[in-house]
Amino acid sequence: MSASVHANEKPIAAKVLVIGHRGASALRPEHTLASYAKAIADGADYVEPDLVMTKDGVPVARHENEISGTTDVASHPEFASRKITKTIDGHRVTGWFTEDFTLAELKTLRARERLPEYRSTQYDGDFQVPSFDEIIDFVATEAATRGRVIGIIPEIKHGTYFQKIGLPMEGRVLAIIAAHRYTQRAPVEIQSFEIANLRYLRGKLGKNHPNVRLLQLIDDAHEQPYDVTAAGAKLSYGDMITPAGLREIATYADAIGPNIRAIIPLQADGSLGSPTPLVHDAHAAGLELHPYTFRPENHFQAKNFWQGSDPKTFNEAGSVAEIRAYLAAGIDAFFTDDPAIGRKAVDGR
Repeated sequence: MSASVHANEKPIAAKVLVIGHRGASALRPEHTLASYAKAIADGADYVEPDLVMTKDGVPVARHENEISGTTDVASHPEFASRKITKTIDGHRVTGWFTEDFTLAELKTLRARERLPEYRSTQYDGDFQVPSFDEIIDFVATEAATRGRVIGIIPEIKHGTYFQKIGLPMEGRVLAIIAAHRYTQRAPVEIQSFEIANLRYLRGKLGKNHPNVRLLQLIDDAHEQPYDVTAAGAKLSYGDMITPAGLREIATYADAIGPNIRAIIPLQADGSLGSPTPLVHDAHAAGLELHPYTFRPENHFQAKNFWQGSDPKTFNEAGSVAEIRAYLAAGIDAFFTDDPAIGRKAVDGR
């Protein structure tokens, strides 16, 4: 990206980075080593593991701690009695939860496709749930084999919830990063939808870990970070992306990760509209923009990029065109379910 135009701004990234969202989750079951392998093979600069905790305190990669939608746990009679209803971040959820399983027990499960209505289920049952340690070892191996650095961008999921049940994740994640030679020097970017844990991590990291950066994720404007809700405060994500809110984020984070539609919203007819001031305002505060998520199926794209009328159609050309509209708006990195398409959009192939 171009250098910043305001004297007080931090420099903005010179190269737009392609982040494999849960790996190459359009092509393999998300958060499996196979998904990360495909993302790396297809040119991802970073791979993203969402992290939740096991009963024995091990961070593992799942999009949520409730795992009936991404594993075959429901077909295991030995775990039938563990189905339960819990309140997670203010929402009642029924199913099976990682914090009720040891790592060894989770290893008896197999991953399955989370979006079978749009994506192939041909790999259901083939892959295990990986731990954060295993992911780092795998990425280090891939980096050594391919002769290029591959970043890791872990998300701490449900930080307040896990703290309250006695399984705080932040210190454990830092300890794992410190224990691996690869993550002592390779790019790491820790992300969260909450605020307090990122502030805690900033205090722990200080200036002694220049390879580790922090990303404040941003949800819908009317929503709140759950730690803010739990504290009874009023700050919303909408407040956080005002110029003043962005300057506050810049005191503890290096980048923000909003939904792509916060940067270029859709018009009433579903087509892509005009950019909001968010890129300009974030850059003026010294923050990079790492929005989520570009997906290759029609259903997830702006209507003016669709091919045909079937929402399930795999539409590479539309995804490339959509990503390039956001590149023109000035983003610094982006999450994509298909890193090969992201690579094509960035490299101009």
